[in-house]
Amino acid sequence: MRIVAVGEILWDVIGEHEYLGGAPLNFAAHAQKLSHEAFLVSAVGDDDRGRRSLDCLRQWGLSTEFVQVLHGKDTGTAQVELDCEGKPTFRIVRPAAYDFVTLSNEQLRAISTLRPDWIYFGTLYHMSAQALDSTLKLLGATPSARHFYDVNLREGNWSLALVEQLSSHADVIKLSDSEAEFLDGLLNAGEQEGSVEYLCRRWADRYGCKTICVTLGERGCAILNRGTYSEIPGYKVEVADSVGAGDAFAAALLHGLEQRWDSRRLGGFANAVGALVASRPGATPAWNINECRGMLGERFDMQGT
Repeated sequence: MRIVAVGEILWDVIGEHEYLGGAPLNFAAHAQKLSHEAFLVSAVGDDDRGRRSLDCLRQWGLSTEFVQVLHGKDTGTAQVELDCEGKPTFRIVRPAAYDFVTLSNEQLRAISTLRPDWIYFGTLYHMSAQALDSTLKLLGATPSARHFYDVNLREGNWSLALVEQLSSHADVIKLSDSEAEFLDGLLNAGEQEGSVEYLCRRWADRYGCKTICVTLGERGCAILNRGTYSEIPGYKVEVADSVGAGDAFAAALLHGLEQRWDSRRLGGFANAVGALVASRPGATPAWNINECRGMLGERFDMQGT
């Protein structure tokens, strides 16, 4: 596949350590490990973190063609605190360079010429009206691409109207169980709460998306794919931190969707990749497909990966 991932590049600051991250970057890096071609649309500052970001992208084999370097703007950062289970809380520092992305007509034509199979986007980045405008122009310029929306809410960096707007453009929506329950409660106030399946079907009807995936932590995930609902059990691992695990899960999910796997294979593979990344520190730790084979064992046929 050829994928364009749109959104923030930032450094996750965890204690005394810094890890290059941002959901779109993490997603692109993990998609690259699955042998897909990923292009980032983002921006960094003309500063030390920005230069280190570009160096890392090149080392990982990710294109920097559409990553803008903006003078006078700071490369993004997020202060991350981990609880006793390794679950992160983020404080996003804004404004950041990625808030000021503008795609020229020439850049839009260049991306369109790539003929991407998928456009990936999230919520945080699009709180910037300038960034949102650029993304909407990009979607219009790449009519054959399908759209993957990773909801990925961060406190103070989302609005319900924005989530609804982005959902309306999505072929695939991925979100966590807590995000799903919270958003569904806001959107359907006064209605009786239902099961995860009921929630997925209600969202699919509301926004017209073909696939909805709800991650359930160590319990695995739930997938509604073209009208068929399934819950797939997860894998228990000793969690180092869960930063980036959801982004790895998303990359594996998209990989399986493109392979047209059934929900059992699709969810099993995404669960394994997410668990593998959660077992290691940082958002983009080293991992390989053979390690997934070891985790999956007889539960999954790896043919086609």
